[in-house]
Amino acid sequence: MPTHRTFIASYIMASGRNGTLYAGMTANLTARVWKHRSGVFEGFSKTYGCNRLVWFQPFAWVAEAIRREKQIKEWKRDWKLRLIEADNPDWLDLAADWFPVNDPDWSPPEEPD
Repeated sequence: MPTHRTFIASYIMASGRNGTLYAGMTANLTARVWKHRSGVFEGFSKTYGCNRLVWFQPFAWVAEAIRREKQIKEWKRDWKLRLIEADNPDWLDLAADWFPVNDPDWSPPEEPD
């Protein structure tokens, strides 16, 4: 998987290994993951604690990422689990080291409107 740079992506957040899943897409994966972690989004992902990035796929175009997000949202749960485990069999948090929160010069990433 690629590293975390600002790019368009479809992604899956999870509450934990084999936990609740949330599929989405964004034009800035770093900023979006930060929003999930900090509880900015009201609704499903906050209610169920989906704050661990377990899978993502970068795209060149927003339309491609939206198509993939919609496809994943229609899938059965076991298909989603297979997708995650193909690249991330240990369900590691792929964004575990993205945010140096103990650095006084660091500020959270911003997502474009």
